[in-house]
Amino acid sequence: MSPFSKQMSILEALEAHPKAREVFERWGMGCSLCIGAQLESIESGAIMHGVDPDEIVAELDGLGESPAPGNTVA
Repeated sequence: MSPFSKQMSILEALEAHPKAREVFERWGMGCSLCIGAQLESIESGAIMHGVDPDEIVAELDGLGESPAPGNTVA
């Protein structure tokens, strides 16, 4: 199962991986600075910015599993 989905909130994605913000920014989505990131889904944000949400989710999935910022792997 994919760690990211179109229905996931942008904030959840940002919290899930430390490099998620870079993915959104590459697609022209300054989501880490947007108040809507708390409630808006990846799909809604992508559509609003004229981006294919499936492509964003695929790139997020390509980040692999890594701890969220502040977490460490023992």
